[in-house]
Amino acid sequence: MKPVKITDTTLRDAHQSLWATRMRTEDMLPILTELDEAGFFSLEVWGGATFDVCLRFLGEDPWERLRQIKSIVKKTPLQMLLRAQSLVGYSHYPDDVVREFVSLSVKNGIDIIRIFDSLNDVRNMVVPMDAAKKAGAHVQASVVYTISPVHTTKHYLETATSLAELGADSICIKDMAGLLTPYKAYELVSLLKKELGIMVHLHSHYIGGMAVGTYLKAAEAGVDVIDTASVPLAFGASQPPVETVVRALQDTEHDTGLNLRQLFRIAKYFEALRKSRGFERGITRISDMRVFEHQVPGGMISNLVSQLEEQGALERIHDVLEEIPKVRAELGYPPLVTPTSQIVGTQAVLNVLTGVRYKLVPGEVKAYVRGQYGRPPAPIDHEIQKKIIGDEEPLTVRPADILEPGLAKAQRESAELARSPEDVISYAIFPQVAKKFFEERQAGVISREGPKETKETKETQPAWLSKEDSKLNLQEIKELIKIIDETEISELNLESDGVKVSIRKGPSFAGVPVIASARQEGTERAVAPPAVHPSPTIEASPKAPEQVGLENTKMITSPMVGTFYSSQSPEAAAYVKVGQMVEVGQPVCIVEAMKLMNEIESEIEGKIIQILVENGQPVEYGQPLFIIENKEK
Repeated sequence: MKPVKITDTTLRDAHQSLWATRMRTEDMLPILTELDEAGFFSLEVWGGATFDVCLRFLGEDPWERLRQIKSIVKKTPLQMLLRAQSLVGYSHYPDDVVREFVSLSVKNGIDIIRIFDSLNDVRNMVVPMDAAKKAGAHVQASVVYTISPVHTTKHYLETATSLAELGADSICIKDMAGLLTPYKAYELVSLLKKELGIMVHLHSHYIGGMAVGTYLKAAEAGVDVIDTASVPLAFGASQPPVETVVRALQDTEHDTGLNLRQLFRIAKYFEALRKSRGFERGITRISDMRVFEHQVPGGMISNLVSQLEEQGALERIHDVLEEIPKVRAELGYPPLVTPTSQIVGTQAVLNVLTGVRYKLVPGEVKAYVRGQYGRPPAPIDHEIQKKIIGDEEPLTVRPADILEPGLAKAQRESAELARSPEDVISYAIFPQVAKKFFEERQAGVISREGPKETKETKETQPAWLSKEDSKLNLQEIKELIKIIDETEISELNLESDGVKVSIRKGPSFAGVPVIASARQEGTERAVAPPAVHPSPTIEASPKAPEQVGLENTKMITSPMVGTFYSSQSPEAAAYVKVGQMVEVGQPVCIVEAMKLMNEIESEIEGKIIQILVENGQPVEYGQPLFIIENKEK
């Protein structure tokens, strides 16, 4: 008899895939005892995007979340997801930071660490695996599953063999896009069990509908553990429901031993939570089924939708899904899992929204092409590589080998705000985000997101409006913009519930003829364009460009919705200052968007005469950032 064990992902991957990781610690605590008593192999509760989202959006300390969970869960091992040398971030970190993070994770309550590298580059897994071993954790090393001309059964066996030789306690087949077919799962699990002789864990997503069948065939092949979620957070981009899998295996030699009545009690709690938060159930749409073509994993689909909504271009989702496989092939077929899913996905979004492929290339994409994430599975298209990094030679060594130690630097820079070693590591991974969190914590004004907005709310409420402004109808603004753009009318005004909106044609700045502003009780806000176009006709600016002489000037505008940063980190010097000369191609700022730090380069040669935004300020698509005085010829 070979019973199959189950890892519950509800508190990490499931709500990351369906709820944009917005479940709060207070939502988790009441159900932890029930989960602990259910008999799961492990509870996946931490890592992945949970760390970032806690600090950035929920106003929570992720370390405190882990400690609270551990104080209640006494029987079931706690599990986390680690992005190898990228930890819980989106770039590689120095070895000393990696070792400290892993050590503190175990110290604060983690028992099992699932480690994966987005490129299956085993070199990037050596240090985190060694650190986890030394900290006393169960090391679960992952083979990332995808489909491409270079991702063969031989490739997976060689990768898994290398990981076993490094001391992995178990091997996880990480099928993040639900691409693993039932019969391929049988073949791969059978091969790994035969050749390696260690525990094999299978992780899949329901997105294309194959995962339940894949789990059943994997059970026949001898898989030891599979991942599922409570039914209110299952299906769609998430994992299969535990209730279905448990029932399917009941009264067989693979019976999980879990009690359905108890599982449904747990499901009742999460269903009530789902309704109270206004979250949708996981569903499989036709666009989701197209995963067999575009291979976009579940979590990435939900992120793409969110990103395109932020950019005002959700209608372009199908264009982006068409572009992703092209970008992926050109970049050497990286598996679409964090952080390479963000790298490929964001580049595809920018290619579609700008209308010119690789016109705007984020810093992370450049770093990937330079080899700073590791060895691509296949060679990068030579012409694309040249377009992105010119004649520069990519790295051939392990990327972390070129990184300076980072722990002491993080300790110095966070000294005034950090209260613990955990704070220092949070800063080392997310300096901008952590600093803001620490400052708000110190001031006693931690910001938290309100309830999830519905689709209708998003369609009628611009990002800059406060809750008190929410009665203002965005459709009316769109109609006014259309009128002023298509006629000779120079200014139109709208007043609704105390909010006055003035949309007027202004001086032409680099082909930008319109400025819109909104006023309420003496304040003024910039009105963002309601949609993204390759050649914008609307611009927003918090400081009126009329303050500066218009002769012989041009503007650098934001190519996306995001957050403006004048430098790479809080302690680093600003890229540029007023009065400084800039050249074409010179970086001038960062716009953080779509999980990437996008380095914005000047397309103008000249002198900076005004910086229109403050550090850390949200910016809209097309919003002016700098005014440049043209260099005299």
